[in-house]
Amino acid sequence: MRYLVIGASGQLGRDLCPRLPGEVIGVGREQADLTRPDLLKATLDEHQPQTVVNCAAYNFVDRAETEPETAFAVNALGARSLATLCGERQITLVHFSTDYVFGLDAGRTIPWNEDDPPGPVSVYAASKLAGEYFVRMYCPRHFVIRTCGLYGIWGSGGKGGNFVETMLKLAGQGKPLRIVGDQVCTPTYTRDLAEVLTPLIGTTHYGLYHLTSAGSCSWFEFAGAIFDLAGLKVERSPVTSVEYGAAARRPAYSVLSNRRYESLGFAPMRPWREALATYLAERLRK
Repeated sequence: MRYLVIGASGQLGRDLCPRLPGEVIGVGREQADLTRPDLLKATLDEHQPQTVVNCAAYNFVDRAETEPETAFAVNALGARSLATLCGERQITLVHFSTDYVFGLDAGRTIPWNEDDPPGPVSVYAASKLAGEYFVRMYCPRHFVIRTCGLYGIWGSGGKGGNFVETMLKLAGQGKPLRIVGDQVCTPTYTRDLAEVLTPLIGTTHYGLYHLTSAGSCSWFEFAGAIFDLAGLKVERSPVTSVEYGAAARRPAYSVLSNRRYESLGFAPMRPWREALATYLAERLRK
């Protein structure tokens, strides 16, 4: 099996590439820019993969509110171009989406299933949902993976870190922290996601899947666990999303159910706190 991984140098791509069985070709934007169908076509025809894994995306959630054209060019139209090319060549396409496709149901308290109707509340989320639909429409052999709150040893590319690294950096400054406490989700370690994804995409059970760590927490609770496990004492207080004042709205509750994945006989992912403990131990060895 030959895999082409787009966005291979990002935190998810760096964890996924070593775990894929077979030949793995990792490429960056200079070889596979999602906004350039001609370049995508040339790269696919050069390497002739059986499976393409798209780890690239426009992930600047707040900036997307003032850059909607850019967000949609990458996350929606770029996904459409890639899906069309893969569909024409009977290539399997693995594409990543987000828990942020939910959010309109502000009173939700039950984990979301794949069959639940989405309702994005930000430009970024809408662009990612459009990308999902294009992949599902144009590439029959697809795995669309919704996940949440990714963090990995390799950081987060152009965003300059991830939530865990941001909290540890801020903790070192010795200032009181205000952290959002009314958004509930499930942070997910990229290594864990890579490990459970690999056997799934080796099957022909194509479709839409939710894949996150088990359990849920608010960002305030997640930060508390980071500090506890790292042995840090940090003064912090919870604030509401409105008080925090981010440019883009986030879902109040975006916990995803992994039921479809588990129905295939795969073991559940481990709890988020266990994964976080592993991450904190692993980063000390890097």
